[in-house]
Amino acid sequence: MRVGIDIAEIERIKKSAENGSFLNRVFSPQEREYAFKKKNAAESLAAFFAAKEAFAKAVGSGFRGFSPCEVYVVHDEEGKPLLRFSGKAAEIVRESGLSFDVSLTHTDTAAAAVVIAFKESTEGEEK
Repeated sequence: MRVGIDIAEIERIKKSAENGSFLNRVFSPQEREYAFKKKNAAESLAAFFAAKEAFAKAVGSGFRGFSPCEVYVVHDEEGKPLLRFSGKAAEIVRESGLSFDVSLTHTDTAAAAVVIAFKESTEGEEK
């Protein structure tokens, strides 16, 4: 099992998000669409940013070999955040054999994420 954690200042992400190239370089279309439907898009964007950083720490590579927008957050029917991957990040995940859980939170000023990377157990195998 591996763990990654990160915290992002909402105001810093809000200022960075004023730059369209930052938004496109860092966030997936799904994340941008989700965030900009919210009253305060910067809160969601900061949480997504923290999740990307926490993922990079959990896999132990930093962002070497993949782009931040290739790691993105979606939500299931109940609103639970899930990590999804594309491009080189998806290859890294496949090769690692790891599964990932993510938890997001924010206050008025900061957003945080924890990512846990783990091996799925097979039937009859102890966890």
